[in-house]
Amino acid sequence: MENNQDNNQQPAGIVIHSQYIKDMSLEIPLAPEIFKEMNKNPNINVDMGMNSKKMEDGNYNVTLTAKMNADIDGKTLFIVELSYAAVVAVNVPQEHLEPVLYIEMPRLLFPFVRSIIANSLSAAGLPPMLLNPVDFVALYNAKKAKEAEDAKKSA
Repeated sequence: MENNQDNNQQPAGIVIHSQYIKDMSLEIPLAPEIFKEMNKNPNINVDMGMNSKKMEDGNYNVTLTAKMNADIDGKTLFIVELSYAAVVAVNVPQEHLEPVLYIEMPRLLFPFVRSIIANSLSAAGLPPMLLNPVDFVALYNAKKAKEAEDAKKSA
């Protein structure tokens, strides 16, 4: 049987070569005294960001950043920051590249970010706290709107 497929053509898609914690910080500045107030519900703030950079070898380094902090009655309970990254090969049409890097890759990395933060907070003596699911399409659209606004301002 003859194979008519071009052997030099790579299959479309995403190949994750590696994943890693790029940077992580966890602070509980008022420990152990703040633990006495754990019976109160903390006020939690979460900020997510994403970035991608083309590497010299043609792969991309995609980073998902999560910053999460909580306070109880205005006193800092914790501050956690995590940059979780992956080195990926992306073989998609050019018009799909940016959405893959800024929507699909963060969707793939998010469960790891969520787990690392939950486990770290638990290991630090705090009750389990999970990040809620994130709408990466909305984050991507907000990023594009900000870029368009910045471009308009600088023009």
